[in-house]
Amino acid sequence: MEILIMAGQLILGLSILVGLHEWGHMAAAKMFGMRVEKYFIGFPPKIFSFQKGETEYGIGAIPLGGFVKISGMIDESMDTEAMSQEPQPWEFRSKPAWQRLIVMLGGIIVNVIVGIIIFIAIAYHDGKKFLSIDEVNKYGIVAGELAQELGLKTGDKVIRVNGKPFNDYNDLISSDVFLGSNSSYTVLRNGQEVQIEIPNNFIEKLSDPDEKRNFILPLEPFKIGELIPGMPAEAAGLQPGDKVVSINGKPIQFFHELQAQLETLAGKATTLVVQRGAEQKTLNVKVSDEGTLGFYPETLLHFTTVNYTFGEAVAIGTENAFGVVYNNIKGFGKIFRGEVSASKALSGPIGIARMFGGVWDWGRFWSLTGLLSMVLAFMNALPIPALDGGHAVILSYEIISGRKPSDKFLENAQKVGMVLLLGLMAFAIFNDVWKAVF
Repeated sequence: MEILIMAGQLILGLSILVGLHEWGHMAAAKMFGMRVEKYFIGFPPKIFSFQKGETEYGIGAIPLGGFVKISGMIDESMDTEAMSQEPQPWEFRSKPAWQRLIVMLGGIIVNVIVGIIIFIAIAYHDGKKFLSIDEVNKYGIVAGELAQELGLKTGDKVIRVNGKPFNDYNDLISSDVFLGSNSSYTVLRNGQEVQIEIPNNFIEKLSDPDEKRNFILPLEPFKIGELIPGMPAEAAGLQPGDKVVSINGKPIQFFHELQAQLETLAGKATTLVVQRGAEQKTLNVKVSDEGTLGFYPETLLHFTTVNYTFGEAVAIGTENAFGVVYNNIKGFGKIFRGEVSASKALSGPIGIARMFGGVWDWGRFWSLTGLLSMVLAFMNALPIPALDGGHAVILSYEIISGRKPSDKFLENAQKVGMVLLLGLMAFAIFNDVWKAVF
């Protein structure tokens, strides 16, 4: 079921973004009187379509992209027969270069606008909810396996990031830390300040979403939240609001301590002592084979919430949207400098689906969809033949020089671009499978 939910979110998110991207091309083309023959979300084989005016609208069976076919344009269809005929007034190739440039940039522009709108809406609707570092440092952090490799220890209190004081716990895993150079944490350990250096290629190790999620966590006192029906916690009589005191006689204060104990007791009967109001209750419970009891923890740490006015949300949402592009540029910089390998940094459909997760969370869905909209705009703007950016470079050359490249050159450039893109897609999918299996 989790795999289906991941796939469903990926397909819905991509369908929205690709549909809007291709609509951007189509709207610009029709605005300048170009004939749009086809508008499809998804690639062939065709599932269904309908004709409206001069355009066929349809859905393809492969939900990893989409396309518009504009008359007189050399595209992935490679319709060289049509291109060998005399240009018609309604064709792409008959229009001025500046109009063709706007058509090629239409999809990128729409994706940027959509990404900004999503980030603004999230900022206005949700505000900013975060754990202050002062709240986290009441107890310190839980150092995951990778954090321990760096030299961090459970119980450390992080007081500076890159030599600077900070307030938001999320700054511990921000792009400034992992996409920057010579990053560091300063922690307080047993009353002593300790400097933890972060290697420039450390982000490679965080390419797995689970590794990043468990890299650093707050030491978290908790109580029982919502119970999952049919699971051991409900059968044993646990109630929302209970606080776990001990398991098999071992004291429990923080959630990670309970998790660690449950992993060793998977499938076994155990004794749980909980604080319920003014009294303690002893419960007998059989831990599931997965090492869980079946409840959602409710943290006892206090979150800070900041609400934004619409004007503030516009500024913050726009900044967050373009921050995605900036982070992509920094990420590519690390790859080109050899600090990070492409196999660790790049993800394909499987990797993106894992980011959505196996639980349908609309907040996370729209956040990732906004992020993907900006990434899609950035990737399409790259000056690679067959991408919008490649077409834009050629059209810019035509506008500046006044000379139009031959159709033969454009056909060959499209072929080279398609080979590059198909190779990159094959690499990304193979890389996803390799990381998932190994």
